Amino acid sequence: MKRSQWKWLLVSISFSVLVMAGVLYFTVDEMTVEYLSRVSPLYLALAVLFHIVSLVFWALRIQLMSGSLGYRVRFMHCLNLVLANMLVAAVTPSQAGGEPVRVHELYRANVPVGDATAVVVMERILDGIVLGVLGAISMLFLGRYWSNLTSGFSGLSFIMYAAWISVMLFVLVFVYSVKNPDLLKRALKWISRWIDRRWHLKRLESLLDTIDREVDNFNAGLVKFVNHGKSGLVWGFIFTLLFWLSEFAIASLLLVGLGQSPYVIESFVVQLVIAIIMMIPLTPGGSGVAELGATSLYSLFVPSSIVGVFVLLWRLILYYLNILLGLLSSLVIVRREFLARAKKQR
Repeated sequence: MKRSQWKWLLVSISFSVLVMAGVLYFTVDEMTVEYLSRVSPLYLALAVLFHIVSLVFWALRIQLMSGSLGYRVRFMHCLNLVLANMLVAAVTPSQAGGEPVRVHELYRANVPVGDATAVVVMERILDGIVLGVLGAISMLFLGRYWSNLTSGFSGLSFIMYAAWISVMLFVLVFVYSVKNPDLLKRALKWISRWIDRRWHLKRLESLLDTIDREVDNFNAGLVKFVNHGKSGLVWGFIFTLLFWLSEFAIASLLLVGLGQSPYVIESFVVQLVIAIIMMIPLTPGGSGVAELGATSLYSLFVPSSIVGVFVLLWRLILYYLNILLGLLSSLVIVRREFLARAKKQR
């Protein structure tokens, strides 16, 4: 990682720790010790296992989507790039910041940049589609539970609807831009010129030429998906669904591990809200936003004495464990690059 990335990682962790300390300060009381005496290590271990399984689903998604375009990428390579991606996502705004890492690592596995970009962007589109569908289902078919939740927090309904509409609009705009790549080019060039007027980009014309070239490469990759990689889209959708369902189950396992009811339906709705909000670029890795959001929403049905400990365990698995695994996978990548460079110099 570059020095600037280490700085943002420190900022992200510090922000998360400060918010978490505040949450624990206001939620821990004498009843917390009693709740902690009921902790079940088995369910806590299952929660960690479910997160590992989620990452395996993600790696399989990348492997099968790449395979549908005619590229054989080893599963362990896919798993390692997913883990490295999690580290970068922890230092960039929102949790959707590891795309360049995934593109680079697919390129290192002999997948052309255009096709690698198509795979990675299609992953994000599938995330949007799955979260959008799950959001629609929760709003349409979980009316009673939805009413119970929103009665305790009037802003929850607005947040959910706004986030869901934003995701669906993004997906629709993307689909339209795929059919009309010139629209995507114009939009990216307009953004580049807008940035140039304020910060005076170096080599703007070179950047505009790169946009033309990469949009064409990206569009060609998507055409491959539609014409030859339909199986990759099907498998991608299946593993995307499995990934999110597995991630959403972690909170219920932690609640059971802390001696609470799993609150499966309520937790599903809350996790869906948090997942969509976490895609909005607010803070590095969503730190602070996740802790405050989870504390506010889970306090609607989880005793206040335990909600802080629950959120701490939840973030230890979904954030701090990601950083640790990401650091380990980054060492693998650094070692590989060092050996490759040494081999070239011989």
